[in-house]
Amino acid sequence: MTPANSHGGPVKKVTLLTEHLRTPIGTLFLFSEEDGTLRLADWEDLSERMNKLLVRHFGIDGLINRASNQRSPSHEALGDYFDGDLNALANIRVKTSGTPFQIKVWEQLCLIPPGSTISYAELARRVGNPAGTRAVGAANGANFINIVVPCHRVIGSDASLTGYGSGLSRKRWLLDHENGVKPLFV
Repeated sequence: MTPANSHGGPVKKVTLLTEHLRTPIGTLFLFSEEDGTLRLADWEDLSERMNKLLVRHFGIDGLINRASNQRSPSHEALGDYFDGDLNALANIRVKTSGTPFQIKVWEQLCLIPPGSTISYAELARRVGNPAGTRAVGAANGANFINIVVPCHRVIGSDASLTGYGSGLSRKRWLLDHENGVKPLFV
């Protein structure tokens, strides 16, 4: 998975197909291009944030949104991920917008294997900005392809769970899932 930078310039109309995936931690909304390329994945209970992201990246009139009449490869792969195939996400095609720094951070996130974590400081070092832990945190916060671009795998230097826009309980669940820990409650 390599995020593509389409930031800048006027935005042309884009048609996105919408799907919903029920998971143990909530309903995930998926927005994909007609060729199956995933553009956004976010949680139903965060729809206000999702709408802001869609307007920011496509403009008020830049998006044609319609329900998909079949399951996309992203839907299938994410379903497989939640069913226990942690490598299912590797072949999902994504396209996202961001600054060159954000794209660099997101590319590094995709190199963190399932079941592994790194600190914000380590991620900053990997993108060539060792003093940029806050900038890395901001780039993680701007990531709008949840789970596939795995910002949940970044933790505090003291191994604490910090800074996950989808909620720390989801972050904990995802990390436990990737490490084979079965939840007591869902």
